[in-house]
Amino acid sequence: MKNTSILLAICFIFTFSLMSKAQELAASLVTFSSGYNLPLDIQNCKDSRLFIVQKDGKIMIADSTGKKMKTPFLDISDRITTTGEEQGLLGLAFDPNYATNGYFYVDYVNKSANTQISRFKVSSGNPNKANASGEKFLLSVVQPYENHNGGCMRFGSDGYLYISMGDGGGAGNPDNTAQDLTNLLGKILRIDVHSGKTYGIPPSNPYANSATARKEIWASGMRNPWRFSFDAQTGDLWIGDVGQDAWEEIDLQNANDAGGKNYGWRCYEANHAYNTSGCQPQSNYTSPIVEYPHANGDCSITGGFVYRGSRYPQLAGKYIYCDYCSGTFRTVSKKNGNWVSTNLFKGSTYSYSSFGEDRNKELFVANFSNGIIYRVTSTGAAVASDISTDAVSTETNILNAYPNPAAGNLNVEYRSDKIGNCTIVIYNTTGDKVYSTNKSLSAGLNTWNILLPKVAKGNYYLKLYDNNGLQQSKNLALE
Repeated sequence: MKNTSILLAICFIFTFSLMSKAQELAASLVTFSSGYNLPLDIQNCKDSRLFIVQKDGKIMIADSTGKKMKTPFLDISDRITTTGEEQGLLGLAFDPNYATNGYFYVDYVNKSANTQISRFKVSSGNPNKANASGEKFLLSVVQPYENHNGGCMRFGSDGYLYISMGDGGGAGNPDNTAQDLTNLLGKILRIDVHSGKTYGIPPSNPYANSATARKEIWASGMRNPWRFSFDAQTGDLWIGDVGQDAWEEIDLQNANDAGGKNYGWRCYEANHAYNTSGCQPQSNYTSPIVEYPHANGDCSITGGFVYRGSRYPQLAGKYIYCDYCSGTFRTVSKKNGNWVSTNLFKGSTYSYSSFGEDRNKELFVANFSNGIIYRVTSTGAAVASDISTDAVSTETNILNAYPNPAAGNLNVEYRSDKIGNCTIVIYNTTGDKVYSTNKSLSAGLNTWNILLPKVAKGNYYLKLYDNNGLQQSKNLALE
């Protein structure tokens, strides 16, 4: 086993070195909203708002222009523990039927330092305010230590709520909870929040009929699956599992999987033996599709999303993730039948804690330290870069507009190769001009926020004319 591990490490380092020198997509982060206190999650409820989860127990709202609302959507700071680095309000999920039932679910560490999964409801008279006193307790899990609490929650296309639980903490999982099927720690759970007094067990759960294993378990052998996501197109489950001392990993579960996978911790850290006492052969565990070592400042994976937005087609189908410690962003995609991880860019700082999507599947990322929510952008230009070098766009005269559909305000981006002036015009489908404004151009990326006219809902055309004789256009939907 020792020789096998050494061989795997050599192969991986060689492969990683080759891919870090390869041509990579040019991408970057653009500030969308700021002023948050230790943000840990970003969610949407299928409208133009983003909901920002703060470690301190508050959920804040950013509107479609990035403006942060002053009053929290939910404030449960009076019932959480934030003493430990990995404690606090950790996750949020909106019910698939939120538009009609107003339910949403949170994962937090309570005053007893244990995990609490609860349901809340939005106020009937104010969509920007939830009823903090109407908490319904669904599931509590005892935490033996203050770290490795997981905290991610998402609904699958099957309508069930998936919940990530870390192994409970302690170096090397001393209680071996991740391999103990009578314990919920170190697992991905799947429950039915629409049945039972608190919740029901989906009949298709792998241990639904077990006399000994916890019926809520969907997958085991996890260390700290801090963030996971479902591919919006395929339904595949992508899991970023934080490693121990040397390796970070990404696990993938196909949408048609029946559950019950064991991802190997604490026997293995990614593909490498860690503590194999009492363990099965490595072939009995499910291996990650990608692993990377603690090198170049890397030390903790922040799992992301498969990009399914429309603004950056060059990113389509790529899984985007980053490392919390180094600030390096990467993509995962399949090449010649193999999963390959490629450097995307290196952020200007580190502490990127969580990714999120808006209703159009465009990607955002939160920075835990500076309290900024960024949009993930890309121009599609290919540049050669190393792991320690930021990718810089060289493509110009690119027009973007967001959000789309839009209501109230619209952000317009234009990357110009020259200094000058431009005119931004919005036409309706019959060619009538409904809006026009003149703007100064700088060389590089220009970003403007414009107040949209009060016009009928429907399809429009956004056009930009610059004094260099260039014309760009975009389809635009107004609400």
